[in-house]
Amino acid sequence: MTISSLKKDLRKYINEEKKEFLPKFFKTGKGEYGEGDKFLGIVVPDIAKVAKKYSDLTKEDIRKLLNSPWHEERFCGWLVVLNNFNKSNNKDEWYKFTIKNIKQLNNWDLVDKIAPNLIGKYLENKNSKQILEWSSNRSLWIRRIAILATWPKIKNNEFNLTLKIAKIYLSDSEDLIHKATGWMLREIGKRDEKVLLSFMNKNHKNMPRITVSYALEHINKKKKQQYMIKSSRKIH
Repeated sequence: MTISSLKKDLRKYINEEKKEFLPKFFKTGKGEYGEGDKFLGIVVPDIAKVAKKYSDLTKEDIRKLLNSPWHEERFCGWLVVLNNFNKSNNKDEWYKFTIKNIKQLNNWDLVDKIAPNLIGKYLENKNSKQILEWSSNRSLWIRRIAILATWPKIKNNEFNLTLKIAKIYLSDSEDLIHKATGWMLREIGKRDEKVLLSFMNKNHKNMPRITVSYALEHINKKKKQQYMIKSSRKIH
């Protein structure tokens, strides 16, 4: 199977309503985080169907997909990478390929698929140095990768790395970092509410309110409101 046939297969699923909606949803306007991104109008389940058929694409063709101006082609390319990573006995190969092309994880849905399920999974039982380095990167997407790559550790009830990065991100200027941080804190709270509330008690006054809101989604509403009122940073 070839990259040209993959592109043809993808285009069979174009939805004109989604083609109009998705550029607005992913903030592609001037000055917005997705500025310049282009959408065909294809939903994720349909992209996944196509990716499943093309796991035997060459790395050269996958790389071409990852560098496509079309968002859905990049997403499909990353799903091919993830599918190969999951079934391969050589995880190193696909992790290294991912890191070589990490700049093409350049929107939040791409990051949210690959950071926890491939990058985080690979680094789950390894040294945390790389993830910590990413947390201070200038790129919004690399910083989001850092916090989401801690999710496998959270699932193993290992919270220290997530909390360390969450503290670093208290002063981050990006809304998409605030939301991702709150999301991971919420995941900690699902497993150990005491750990979450201890972190909140120490830091909530300096947290963006959107982080507080995400982190405390499953906490008692009255208690959540108390934290929201005390938070000094407004939702964007």
